[in-house]
Amino acid sequence: MTEPGNWQNQQNQQLPLPRSGAPLQQAHSAQELLSQGPPGAQPAPSHEYWAHPAPAPRRRPLVVTNVILLCVLLAVTLGTLAVFAFAIGVSVFLVCGALALVPLTICVVTLMWIDRWEPEPKTALLFGFCWGAGMAVVTALVVGSWVQPLLTASNASADPDLIGAVIQAPLVEEFCKGAGVLLLFFLRRRTFDGPIDGVVYAGIIAAGFAFTENILYFGQAFNEAGGHPSGLVGIFVMRGLMSPFAHVMFTGMLGACVGYAARHGGTALVLGAWVVGLVPAMLLHGLRNSLTFIHGNFLVLYLVMQVPVFILCFTGIVFLRRAEARLTRQRLSDYVPAGWFSQPEVPMLASGGGRRRALAWSKTFGAGKVMKEFIRLATRLAFTRQRILVDARGAPGSAAASRFAAAQGQELTLLHKAAAARGELLGRHGAAVAAAQHPPLNN
Repeated sequence: MTEPGNWQNQQNQQLPLPRSGAPLQQAHSAQELLSQGPPGAQPAPSHEYWAHPAPAPRRRPLVVTNVILLCVLLAVTLGTLAVFAFAIGVSVFLVCGALALVPLTICVVTLMWIDRWEPEPKTALLFGFCWGAGMAVVTALVVGSWVQPLLTASNASADPDLIGAVIQAPLVEEFCKGAGVLLLFFLRRRTFDGPIDGVVYAGIIAAGFAFTENILYFGQAFNEAGGHPSGLVGIFVMRGLMSPFAHVMFTGMLGACVGYAARHGGTALVLGAWVVGLVPAMLLHGLRNSLTFIHGNFLVLYLVMQVPVFILCFTGIVFLRRAEARLTRQRLSDYVPAGWFSQPEVPMLASGGGRRRALAWSKTFGAGKVMKEFIRLATRLAFTRQRILVDARGAPGSAAASRFAAAQGQELTLLHKAAAARGELLGRHGAAVAAAQHPPLNN
């Protein structure tokens, strides 16, 4: 990732930042107060609010299309689960559904950990889950029924189970899950900021798909075993415990490609990245499914083929999260000369340790939620600034130019919200210190 330097300075000269109405040097930052310890340690310094008035709040119209789409996906998901319950039996469905919640919980908790730096909207995550658990499953079943005959027609002697598992399933399922990633990009373009966002959106879609698929596989195994628990235990251990992240890793590859393109380019680059991202997703999916057809010790094959892929994916996530922290530091540093942030505040907001210390400090006087909001606003501001730098390259009248203008308005709104959050933090700290120094007299 490009470090701050001449390129960044040139970009900032071409894209002048709105200046703070009052010099930040005249106001005390939260980071300066943080070093003073908890309330009551010493008098709170004075704080000057920004002189530049915040823009008037605009009413955000209800996005009817998004609401309708979410309701449709919820209905499709519930309908799909109802059909599966009828197919395998309600009692079996309830047992298998409870077991399928185990790998789903593992995946969701992990995705929330990945998404901690700049959390995605909960409604978008619900949208992604419903797409994976409902629409993607239904579409994969329908399209798969068309594709498999085409694949087996060219080679009648081929094993249809092998073709279905190693070729048809990866092609169809990754395409259907990937369509949800692309849809989320267009619906949530303002919050689809980079590879981590792509991984999280793709992962939640894949987790939903795996949840419904696991219920079906668990139920079929249980019924084929004549209701004996041994048939269910084996597949639960293999799919639910040994490889809960399988679908998440496959589709996460595609999501990372789409997120990278969203950070560095426009729609054309995203569409190209989506096509490119399908290749590793399908290859990994086919490789994993081929394990059941390879003669040999399954545990050895699992350790040799699947574990290294998981380690590589985990390592990639760690590097991507560090890249997000570096980007946050770079873009927030852009605002220091303009007076919106002080230099000590940048590492406080752009590092995990700084955020933890800031939250611990704010909780000493009951302002933990305000500090979380300040951190959230600063992070969103950093990614908005990055999008502005990318869209500034667009020609006048182009879609990028329109996004550039909209992002500049969002940037100014976020700047004023961040300044207001800082003001509330310092105001609460001052009130807590004053109360500690002058406790009320008991009658």
